[in-house]
Amino acid sequence: MTGVRWEGAQTTGWDADHDGVEDARPTTALPASSFTLRPPVDQDLILVGATGDLARRKLIPAIYDLFLDGLMPNNGRIIGYAREETDDETFRLRATNSIRSGSRRMLFEEAWKELGPRFVYVARNRGGIGLAAKYATQPQRLIYLAIPPAAVPAVLDEIRENDLIEGSRIVLEKPFGFDLASAQALDDQLRQHFSEDQIFRIDHYLGKETVQNIAVFRFGNALWERVWSRDAIDHIQITVAESIGAGGRAAFYDDVGALRDIVQNHALQLLALLAMEPPARFTAAALRDESSRVLHALRPIRPEDAVFGQYTAGNIDGTRARGYLEETGVPETSRTETYVAIRAEIDNWRWAGVPFFIRTGKRLPSRVTEVLVSFREPPVALWESAGLEAQERRSNHLVIRIQPDEGISLMFNAKVPGPEIATRPVQMRFRYGESFMTEPAEAYERLLYDAMDGDPMLFLRQDNVLRSWEVLQPLLDDPPPVHPYAAGTWGPPAADELIGDRTWHTH
Repeated sequence: MTGVRWEGAQTTGWDADHDGVEDARPTTALPASSFTLRPPVDQDLILVGATGDLARRKLIPAIYDLFLDGLMPNNGRIIGYAREETDDETFRLRATNSIRSGSRRMLFEEAWKELGPRFVYVARNRGGIGLAAKYATQPQRLIYLAIPPAAVPAVLDEIRENDLIEGSRIVLEKPFGFDLASAQALDDQLRQHFSEDQIFRIDHYLGKETVQNIAVFRFGNALWERVWSRDAIDHIQITVAESIGAGGRAAFYDDVGALRDIVQNHALQLLALLAMEPPARFTAAALRDESSRVLHALRPIRPEDAVFGQYTAGNIDGTRARGYLEETGVPETSRTETYVAIRAEIDNWRWAGVPFFIRTGKRLPSRVTEVLVSFREPPVALWESAGLEAQERRSNHLVIRIQPDEGISLMFNAKVPGPEIATRPVQMRFRYGESFMTEPAEAYERLLYDAMDGDPMLFLRQDNVLRSWEVLQPLLDDPPPVHPYAAGTWGPPAADELIGDRTWHTH
């Protein structure tokens, strides 16, 4: 990627005021690209929920990093809008704190002198979003709704009442609704005011370099596409594991649960990328069409094909972790699931008979998001003729690690040196940090840039979202029982029964 605005941001390892204290955070710019990105057209950015956790941890650091790379609009304000009573200076001070804690680069004083004055703040009770729009300097704006789903309808009404539809693009965070009916109602409200090309439904997983690399890995390498089907693949596992508990989000999380928080969006989008047919061309419409076809071929998940769990007290890395019902804001009688495992089936020619196993949970032993592709075993007769025991037979498998330690590894069998026929699994491994000498950029940088630039490729389309809810609605209508599992374990034993004679991939 070219056009870095602040050259020092690429090379320095020192903090902004140059006091001689080295900062350990990575300072690399976005990776080099074969094409040159340009700044989006001049526009204002209205951050609804500007004092919230998402804006603080992700959006404001992303704005700063894009600015350093010359990828923010040359003109336009960043208008913070929220309920809290504060002023421009306090908002700017908080922004610098967000940058120091969340940016990939240091806070450069000279850069902030140029960017900082573009940050302004409006409290909601001073006049609503219409007042925020009066601070705008451009005819075009991006309105980012960094707010809980329940608050979205009221803000949409404010946007309509203040005649802000024309010239606006709108970004919505997941989950999009609470179930199929509420998602449909939200979509109806959106479509009353905005056209589909104005609506950007964000799933930050689609902004991750390693997720985007799934399509390149599959369709850019003939070796894999030739075996990417039921002919060679036994099953696929998708794991989204967190070692943290609900913590400060417990009150919010108790209304959502793991199924809505992770499976309905992140996990099903990963499944669609893994299972889609090669698009006719690499365009937003073609990719979204193929993704939608996968979800429409996905069977609705039956309660008997799912396992729900809720973590109890346990130990993680030698430290006691309290149970979910001990978290602040969680009712003592809560049956909210913090763990979900499901078996999914796709009814099409490529994938018939190949199960996709999805699991996600909190308070698991480690934080990891990955895909395991397990290939079929070689013919048994070959192994028996070599005198190998069953435990020595290992199927080939491919692991796509999305976070942390982003990369791809292939496990295959090799002969152990010596006179006997003995085998041992060995790995071929690719890691982003080693191969490209840089860490992947934050997902929100890519997605925020694309939204400002009007590129919908990495955003979800209406039919995609609604079909995801249709697939999971049977579990919402008739949820399976919630099994306890100790913090620091890989979930309830029922999840092992779900996967049958196969084994969940461990780390």
